[in-house]
Amino acid sequence: MPANFTPDLFRFLTRLKRNNKREWFLNHQEEFETCARRPALRFITEFAGPLYEISPHLIADPRPSRGSLFRIYRDVRFSHDKKPYKTHLAMRFSHRGKDVHSPGFYLHLEPGGCFAASGLWRPEPATLLKVRNAIVANPEKWNPVSELLNWDDAGKLRRPPRGFPADHEFVEDLKLRDLGTAVEFTDKQVCSRNFMSTFVKACRNMSPVAAFLSGAVGLKF
Repeated sequence: MPANFTPDLFRFLTRLKRNNKREWFLNHQEEFETCARRPALRFITEFAGPLYEISPHLIADPRPSRGSLFRIYRDVRFSHDKKPYKTHLAMRFSHRGKDVHSPGFYLHLEPGGCFAASGLWRPEPATLLKVRNAIVANPEKWNPVSELLNWDDAGKLRRPPRGFPADHEFVEDLKLRDLGTAVEFTDKQVCSRNFMSTFVKACRNMSPVAAFLSGAVGLKF
């Protein structure tokens, strides 16, 4: 089976970064469709089967809009940066009816910065409280999950959150405001005919994180 993604994807994204204007993008719309959007939708379709084996409660939705593929258009309404287009391609595999912030899998394709991830990024306070309570209530289940966490902890609290013991064995995890794990890929790996297998393996390895966090917020995995 041929590779879904080719070096043309990264060449296009590199040029888009240099020419992030509506006129340029419209003149290269077919190139975007050929090397980015259509391959991504094929990839999503092909991932549906392996994803179901990992978790029947996560969705690989190949619809052209409002599915697993993120729009290339940036929301510039509240941003000082008015560039109209994202310079990466991204896909989410979330619980049905839930937004990107539900525990699931995420794939990010960008020249020199490709990765898969799973976790909760900037969850609402009520959601984060549920996770912290689950950690305290189930330390033995959290232990192997904790070892997988590798996100940047720049937003970490200096002190334990209010109401949680300062001497808890996972107090450092209780201080986290973002909880997750990521696996990096090279551009060459993404363009390989074996990339689906590589991505599936990464998701399987990250699945304990997605499973624990899903349970913590009341979702099946």
